[in-house]
Amino acid sequence: MEEDEEDYGFEYSDEDDQVDDDVDIENQYYLAEGQLDHDAESALRGFGEVLAMEKEKGEWGFMALKQTVKVLCRQKKYGEMLERYREMLTYIRSAVTRNHSEGCINEILDFVSKDSQQMVLLQEFYEITLGALQQARNERLWFKTNLKLGMLWFGLEEYGRLSKILRELHKSCAAPDGTDDQKKATQLLEIYALEIQLYTATKNNKKLKQLYERALAVSRAAIPHPRILGVTLECGGKMFMESKAYESAAKDFYEAFKNYDEAGDSRRIQCLKYLVLANMMSLSEIDPFASPEAKAYTTNREIVAMTDLVSAYTRKDIHEFERILKDNKESIMDDAFIRSHIQDLLTKFRTQVLLKLIEPYTKLSLSYISEELNIPAPELESLLTSLILDEKIRGLIDQVGQKLELQRERGEQRRFAHIVEWSEHIFSLHTAITSRLRD
Repeated sequence: MEEDEEDYGFEYSDEDDQVDDDVDIENQYYLAEGQLDHDAESALRGFGEVLAMEKEKGEWGFMALKQTVKVLCRQKKYGEMLERYREMLTYIRSAVTRNHSEGCINEILDFVSKDSQQMVLLQEFYEITLGALQQARNERLWFKTNLKLGMLWFGLEEYGRLSKILRELHKSCAAPDGTDDQKKATQLLEIYALEIQLYTATKNNKKLKQLYERALAVSRAAIPHPRILGVTLECGGKMFMESKAYESAAKDFYEAFKNYDEAGDSRRIQCLKYLVLANMMSLSEIDPFASPEAKAYTTNREIVAMTDLVSAYTRKDIHEFERILKDNKESIMDDAFIRSHIQDLLTKFRTQVLLKLIEPYTKLSLSYISEELNIPAPELESLLTSLILDEKIRGLIDQVGQKLELQRERGEQRRFAHIVEWSEHIFSLHTAITSRLRD
């Protein structure tokens, strides 16, 4: 009887070998990653092993290079870091997905940008990145990277470098005739937002106004990210503040606050402060925290000082107003924009308090007014002189007697005389009626 031979062995294919290799590479990557916190050199050697184990460029090699770049950056080995970064960028054409490569590149750029002192290095780093993205024809990430670089230069006040970036970005969104391509409205708004910040910082109000109006027109035809719209409206509010159009400024700051709030951007707190400032500058009686969106922040540590300021403003309590400013320098006065308008606000506020104070008088001592307004005599005289010249106060300053003498208009004097006469008539009538009742 012939025995049937059965083969119970397993057949191994090249695919099985590949799976085993991938597992080994993955294990090696995590082994190296685990050494990052306590032994950077061992971690670097481990990531080098990952690259050696890969037969073709793949995801684990890409991630190993990303980690290597970050370690070398911490060690300030910038030359070697750039070499490894160039090698990493060769993977983005086909070795990894576009989304994964974009996430890693953004992570690396943010990491390297923390060291803002290395200007030459940052410039080279971004140029290498932009060149690689152009070769890979990744227009979206090229555009985003240029915006990121532009924001970096803006934060460092490198406005010349920023202008160069803006020109490149405008070229990428130009129609064949050289004008802005309205089909790229969303990208245009991102460029406008960055450019508007530049004009705001450099106080180029003429170009700012033109671009602001253009940006608002484009925003109506697009669906902009709320953060981008927030930036545009915030700068618009600052523009209106400079031109003393305080009601328009308050409107833009409120809309900017709402957009930042929707985007979850921390700028919402600053815009809420700017809204309060513009509201007081416009002498508005409307509570800036009346809306549900703003009311939600009334207990915020930075906003509490502003709500107290509004309360003192409403009561016309100049002493409390100035105390709040003094006690909250960090949350109010540390902001350069607010600080630049505080003196104007104080002048407006003191003017309102002063006009109310002198209303029932014909003469007041300057020392009394000075005490009530909480300002020294020379500053008071300067304020009074300005108000007299602007005809907001009709009167003159008696330098010898140190008094303010108010001049009532004839019509006003007649009105007071009629009031006195009417009061006397009422009193006489009351006396006569009382006498008859007694009889």
